[in-house]
Amino acid sequence: MAYALSVNGTALPTPTQYQFIVNDIDGKSTRNAAGKLTRDRVAVKRKLTIQWGPLSIEQLSQILTAIKEPFFQCTYLDGQEGKEVTKTFYVGDRTSPSYSWNENMKSMAWQSLSCDFIEQ
Repeated sequence: MAYALSVNGTALPTPTQYQFIVNDIDGKSTRNAAGKLTRDRVAVKRKLTIQWGPLSIEQLSQILTAIKEPFFQCTYLDGQEGKEVTKTFYVGDRTSPSYSWNENMKSMAWQSLSCDFIEQ
């Protein structure tokens, strides 16, 4: 089965790297006198570490435009659920190094785009 990464219903280019991460969000966690941990897990959230590349300026713009809002709906392959799932995410820092910066190039190419999608 083919899986696609999409934001707000629009398919994004296929990533070159995709990491699925499950994060436990804790409130107050402490250890008692015996050293036993008392944990207040308040939520379990997903984080997707994604990289695309190489990219044209049009592809880079498509991805960055899709994730520019404070929050967005992302459909992705969830490793724990074993299927595609849609959740609300926000994006962390977006990093995109260029291949070169030369005014004689007919078009700009980007080595990659990497960022984290973090569940709200």
